[in-house]
Amino acid sequence: MITIKSEQEIRMMHEAGKQVAALHKEIAKIIRPGITTLQIDAFAEQFMTQIGATPEQKGFNGYRFATCASINDEICHGFPNERPLQDGDIVTIDFVINLNGSLADSAWTYAVGSISEEAHRLMEITKQSMYKGIEQALIGNRLGDIGQAIQSFVEPTGFSVVRDFCGHGVGPTLHEDPQVPHYGKAGTGLRLKEGMVITIEPMVNTGGWHAKMDLNDWTARTVDGSLSAQYEHTVAITANGPLILTAQD
Repeated sequence: MITIKSEQEIRMMHEAGKQVAALHKEIAKIIRPGITTLQIDAFAEQFMTQIGATPEQKGFNGYRFATCASINDEICHGFPNERPLQDGDIVTIDFVINLNGSLADSAWTYAVGSISEEAHRLMEITKQSMYKGIEQALIGNRLGDIGQAIQSFVEPTGFSVVRDFCGHGVGPTLHEDPQVPHYGKAGTGLRLKEGMVITIEPMVNTGGWHAKMDLNDWTARTVDGSLSAQYEHTVAITANGPLILTAQD
């Protein structure tokens, strides 16, 4: 079911989004070689508690953590763990804040120490592709316009767009329709309407796009062991164009 949000509901989601952005900025300050993703998870949950919010994904279908932490070849839904991050790693931290019943969702990929040129390029291309998709989040456009904008930007670089996972509607529940693929054909798919709120969250690999699941039935990683990055914003479809509810600037 697709829910259309009122202006008041979008304002409330924007307040949650501002806290998501603030937490990402704080995480950027503590990412370093030697820290564990379990420590980052505890830091994130404490931040949420202090602002009177809760981690929406904790308990979702039995998920145990406040964040997802996906390292190197992990595409998404990595479990925070006690492995110290190493110089040269990249790690995606993904979380959803529930602030007074309003949700906001964002993932960001972070460099750990000094990373390779390939990893840096992957991060930049992935982030740019997200914004290419957001530019198409306009009233009257279709979901295929978002996917095509991302795919046509990424694939000429030699990287690939993950197809097994996609963006989604969000609020009042964590995952709602519509599904938002990050590949596709312009002019196809559901037409966007004012008041929709969706996530645009491309996952991009340096190798092939295929994914495989870990034994925990949550964590997806690249089949070929290549690096993967992800950037995600929560975006409202408005009469004034796309409104990024989780913007960090």
